[in-house]
Amino acid sequence: MSLRIFLNGSLGRMGAAIRSVAADCDCTIAAAVDAGDDLPHDLGQADVVVDFSVHTATLPIVRLAATAGIPCVIGTTGHSADAIAAIREFRRSIPLVWAGNYSVGVNVLLHLTETAAQVLGPAFETELLELHHRHKVDAPSGTAINLLDAIGAVRDLPAEAIRHGRHGTTGARAGEEIGVHAVRGGDVVGEHTVFFFGSGERLELTHKASDRAIFARGALRAARWVCGREPGLFDMRDVLGLRRPQE
Repeated sequence: MSLRIFLNGSLGRMGAAIRSVAADCDCTIAAAVDAGDDLPHDLGQADVVVDFSVHTATLPIVRLAATAGIPCVIGTTGHSADAIAAIREFRRSIPLVWAGNYSVGVNVLLHLTETAAQVLGPAFETELLELHHRHKVDAPSGTAINLLDAIGAVRDLPAEAIRHGRHGTTGARAGEEIGVHAVRGGDVVGEHTVFFFGSGERLELTHKASDRAIFARGALRAARWVCGREPGLFDMRDVLGLRRPQE
C-alpha cells in the first residue's frame, strides 16, 4: 500500500527531491505546505509527516501530528536549544525519527566514525571538515553535529573540546580538541570528512553527496519504518539497524 505523506517544506530543495522520488519509493504526497502557508486544522489521511522546512515551522507541525497521533520524520536543522527540547518532548506521545542526515551512506559514515574513535583512542587527534553550497544558512551542518556528538560520546569529551576554526596565534593544538571547519560555496550538495591523525599515519573517512535524491530516499525509508512504532525518539541508526547493543 502506498504510504501517504504530509510534506512540510514542499517547495524547498529537499521538498522538491522528496516529491521527485516519492512514486519510486511507493509513497504518495497526500498533502503539502511550505513556509508562509497556514497549517491545516488536521493532517487528513496522511500516514506520516515528513518535515524539511525551516526551524520555526517544525514545532507547530510536530504538535499537530501529536494531536492526530501520526508519526514524524524530521530533517530540518538550525533549531534553538529550547525548540529542540520542546520537540523532543513529543517522543512521549508519538514516534519521531530525527536525523541530521538521511543518506544511508552518511549514516554508515557515522557508524564507522564511532568505531574508529573507539578503536584508535585519544592518541589519534580528530578534525572534521564539511562542505556545502553557498545557500546553506547554518554551520556546522546537522551531519557534522551528529559526527561530533558521536566522537564526543565515545571519548567522553565536554562540549568545550570542540574548536570552530582557528585564527591568529592559537598555540599548540590541545590533545582533546576536535577542530571543526565549515566551507561554503558553489552548488556542493554536501561533503563530510573525519580525520584521525596519528603518529606516522592518518585515517580519513569521507562521504560525498552529489544528488539530493539520496537524502529523499532515506527520509522516505525512515517514514515507512516509523509507521506503527511505539512512541519514542529514533534516528537513522535505528532505521538501518546500526544501533549498538548497549545503546
